[in-house]
Order: sequence, then C-alpha cells, then structure tokens
Amino acid sequence: MQKLFNFVMLFILIFFYGCSSYSTLTQEELKSNQPDASLVKGEYKIGVDDIVQISVWKNPELSITVPVRPDGRISMPLIGDVIAGGFSPEDVALKIKKKLENYIRDPQVAVILTALHSHEYLTRVRVTGAVRNPSSLPHRQGMTVLDAILAAGGVTEFAAPSRAKVYRTINNETKTMTINLDAILNGGKLETNYLLQPGDVITVPERLF
Repeated sequence: MQKLFNFVMLFILIFFYGCSSYSTLTQEELKSNQPDASLVKGEYKIGVDDIVQISVWKNPELSITVPVRPDGRISMPLIGDVIAGGFSPEDVALKIKKKLENYIRDPQVAVILTALHSHEYLTRVRVTGAVRNPSSLPHRQGMTVLDAILAAGGVTEFAAPSRAKVYRTINNETKTMTINLDAILNGGKLETNYLLQPGDVITVPERLF
C-alpha cells in the first residue's frame, strides 16, 4: 500500500510540473545572474522579528532600537505604537515623523534595519525531491548547485539526477534551468553547476521504474 501511495504521489508531482507554465531561463538571464527585484535591498519590506533602529535628530530620548512585534508594530516613546510590518524603512520613518510633528517641530527621523530576521526565509535555497536530507539552506555568496546538493546529503539511489531542475523567480515569473547532476557528481563536468540566487528551489525527481 505504501509503494502504491508513493507511486501515486510521484505521478501527481510529475503531472503538476509537466502542466505548469514555467519558462526556461535564457542565456542572457543566466549570465546576468541578478536576483528578483522583490529581493533588492532598496525595496525590502520590514517583517516580524526584524530589529529596527530609530533615530530622532537632537532627541536622543526618542531614539531606540526595537524588534517588530508579531502584530507588525513597534512601540516608541511619546507616540506609542507604529505599524512597521509590510512597509519600507523610509515609509516607517515618514509615519513616525508625522506623529512626532504633534509634539516636536520639524522632527528628523531615520529608520535603519539592524537585523533582517524575516528576510532570511525569502533568501533561502530549498533542495527537495530524491535527496537524502531535503533542506532549506541560507543563501551564501558563491553558492552553487553542487554546494546545495552536498549540503542536502547528496542524491538517493532512487534519484534521476540528469533530470534535476532549478526553479527561479524573476519579476514574479517562475523560470527553470535543467541541471545534469549525474555529470556534476560522477563526471566532474560543471557546465550546469550554476551559481544559485536567493530563493532558488532545486528539485531532484525520482526515476521511473
């Protein structure tokens, strides 16, 4: 019964990926290797558990460093709660400035992110499928397909490594790269040992019996 269940789930997975509207990365996109615009630092949105440093010029008693609470708010002296979750640091600084204007003449406010805890999940690399330890890995500069596969314990004896793929989101569109893990792991051929980007997902399918 368990083998039948596994076969049905594998068939559903293959059918799903076969019917999904994915497009292949072009050579230009591979060469550019630029992350999705939503992950660019300048467009980062503050999330829960991020640590923000708030500085009010000439008012050190109002300058604090606080975590973003689960409700997405932060607490400040004098003005109380401010919604920070889902907004950029510049947006939050403007909110604080408007509230402080009721108490201080022309307040100058700066909001700086000192710890991007929520951002970590957006930038992780996932390795799924026929690997020994399916993993969610922090992205590191210079990380390659081989690095991620080795960190996941390598492929299993049931893997079809020559049909592995990388799924990458670019401008809200998911694109694919075919990677030949068999050639990388057993032949030392690194042509498809691509550099990984934050948010990439590597899938290693099982071979069909």
